[in-house]
Amino acid sequence: MITGYRAVLDPAKLGVGFTAYLTVGLNEHSKHAQEAFERAIARSPEVRECHNITGNVEYLLRVEASDLAAYKRFHTDVLGDIPQVATITSHVVMASPKDERA
Repeated sequence: MITGYRAVLDPAKLGVGFTAYLTVGLNEHSKHAQEAFERAIARSPEVRECHNITGNVEYLLRVEASDLAAYKRFHTDVLGDIPQVATITSHVVMASPKDERA
């Protein structure tokens, strides 16, 4: 039943001041495209969670960065450079009144 334990870390002390949830749509709906995207995301430390989802897009990501400028670099230099990415929609977290991940 128990698959692991987690330490709950203070984002501010880690230098994380910016969190966003992103939906990502791929330009091709194939296993090859999904695997290539997942390999690229696995190398990105900014991506704290990656979920393959149903609906209009293929993925939901939780991304953490030090600030908006760092997020913009990730958005442009990492996501923008993955050939399988067709669409990106960012939802910036302003507050988290309830978070039970820990």
